[in-house]
Amino acid sequence: MRDYKSGLRDGLAIGLGYLSVAFSFGINAVNGGLAIWQAVLISMFNVTSAGQLAGLELMLKLAPLLEMVLVQLTINIRYSLMSISLSQKLDRDMSTLHRLAISFVNTDEVFAVASAREGLLNRHYLYGLITMPYLGWALGTLLGAVAGEIMPGVVTRALGIMIYAMFVAIVLPPSKKYRPIRVVALTAAALSIALYSLPIPGLGGLSIVVCAVAAASLGAWLFPVEEG
Repeated sequence: MRDYKSGLRDGLAIGLGYLSVAFSFGINAVNGGLAIWQAVLISMFNVTSAGQLAGLELMLKLAPLLEMVLVQLTINIRYSLMSISLSQKLDRDMSTLHRLAISFVNTDEVFAVASAREGLLNRHYLYGLITMPYLGWALGTLLGAVAGEIMPGVVTRALGIMIYAMFVAIVLPPSKKYRPIRVVALTAAALSIALYSLPIPGLGGLSIVVCAVAAASLGAWLFPVEEG
């Protein structure tokens, strides 16, 4: 019980941050034509900001299922790598069922906090750690979706950009310090603008895959990581 409370305390700040970001997603979902319950269910079964935003855009455009799968795989494959890394810190009492349940909310922020904690991690601490982020994400979506139904359109459109501001806030600080991040981010942005401007039929949501793979490949070629 003590470990669970410790996890709750460590996850509180993450949950509060997710509350505001998910609020923006809820607004965007309702403004796009989804019902409140549909927006909330998306957040309850998918705890991924970038993946949900990209998926929402594809859903509203009635994109093919294969296109959605490729986009989600490109955006969310990092979670598999983070889960593999975090598995090295789990104690022996962590069963496969518990691993699957905890990995469902192994977001970037949860991974960072769990990785920074000293020693092995038990399931009680990790369940506590993911509780507040999950509740914050689901509740924020509900509040945003309700607000999108009752607030004037000019207000909801302004609040809807919060989730994009979060992505800028994540990339901007490290890009100032590290040239590789700056080059990859600017390359992806330039490609995205170019693909959006060019009339390429059939590309649709696959432009995200093209931009991500091309920018990452360029970064790997220009700034290879030296093996120790």
